[in-house]
Amino acid sequence: MPSNKSVSDSPIVQFTNCRILRSHRLQRDDLWVRDGKILDPEKLFFDEKASADIQLDCKGCIIAPGFIDVQINGGFGVDFSLATDDFKAGIDLVSQKILSHGVTSFCPTLVTSPPSVYHQVLPQIGVRNGGAQGAGILGAHLEGPFISKEKKGAHPEHCLRTFETGAFQDLLSTYGSLEHVRIVTLAPEMKRSSEVIRELTQRGICVSLGHSVANLSQAEEAVQHGATFITHLFNAMLPFHHRDPGIVGLLTSDKVPAGRRVFYGMISDGIHTNPAALRIAHRAHPRGLVLVTDAIAGMGLAPGRHTLGQQVVEIDGLNTYIAALLAELQAAGGREGTAEKDHSHPSCLPPRLAADPCSVSCSHPAQLLSGWSCRPTSPCCQHSLSLASSWPFLVQPSISIPSGHTVLSQPPCFSLL
Repeated sequence: MPSNKSVSDSPIVQFTNCRILRSHRLQRDDLWVRDGKILDPEKLFFDEKASADIQLDCKGCIIAPGFIDVQINGGFGVDFSLATDDFKAGIDLVSQKILSHGVTSFCPTLVTSPPSVYHQVLPQIGVRNGGAQGAGILGAHLEGPFISKEKKGAHPEHCLRTFETGAFQDLLSTYGSLEHVRIVTLAPEMKRSSEVIRELTQRGICVSLGHSVANLSQAEEAVQHGATFITHLFNAMLPFHHRDPGIVGLLTSDKVPAGRRVFYGMISDGIHTNPAALRIAHRAHPRGLVLVTDAIAGMGLAPGRHTLGQQVVEIDGLNTYIAALLAELQAAGGREGTAEKDHSHPSCLPPRLAADPCSVSCSHPAQLLSGWSCRPTSPCCQHSLSLASSWPFLVQPSISIPSGHTVLSQPPCFSLL
């Protein structure tokens, strides 16, 4: 048999005993890779008469592109909304830790904070590719402070701001810099928000609608000015109503400009969103769903008190509450406060979605951040392959690939746990 080096000096790697998603179905097959590209095994064997130089047994695991989390507030004791002296070390820690959950790139998310926090933290969030050292950073997601008081959720009310004085200049003075900002969540019903949305969009920043009391027409106007995302659909917005469905109505609106797609994030933990609501949204607009964790600093830690930006929160089981409100809620016999899931990846998926994690956790967020025409050269399209014993319990990521393409940029380095 001819040497493989007659075609390329790079070794041929064969991933055996793995399951691969094809046409929305998991199929058992092998994956062949050489010189950063997935190979056609038939051409490899019959045309080149070549064989694998390296074989890696996936032991029946799913092999899929790495996940992109566009809304993660921190984890493992690190709060992205706190200006600490060791902030860079903290973001590095989260970047490394989330690899074991299959997340290979993410947007560090800051909740509503004082301007001083943005001015100190944002310059320390740089865009970088992922690798063995940790998941890639795609830029910051700024969730607030330009949001509705009525739908503030766990955001501190005293830090909320408006655009009424200087519109975009108000935003610039609050954040200080937009250099590495990828997403801004705002309430579209706020005065002069249209000016802000247009300016952000022109700068290549994704505008997301959330923490809002906007009606459908206000949401549609925001989309017409450039907004393309909805922050945690159903949460912190007006509930769906048949006479005015509010922001939720964007999923089936006929006022979305031609050629534009609206994406929507959902926290699929069974707490923020009932599985039936998730199914309704997905069936109404399957090409827009983006799963997010909205994880907080307490992710990966024991129950107890942790921070969420300017507030102290308490983890109790799978729920998290603002600590100052917990006593009131307990005294009232209920716990209707804001909850945050402290897991690192959605774990409550209907069967149809569990069979297709790649779209909702990989290609859709990549398309969102690339203007939904994802190109191989776009940083947000760079993924790593992940192994999963069964969705969503992931093992460890390895090879970097562009979403929806076959190019691979790093050699494999699996570590089955």
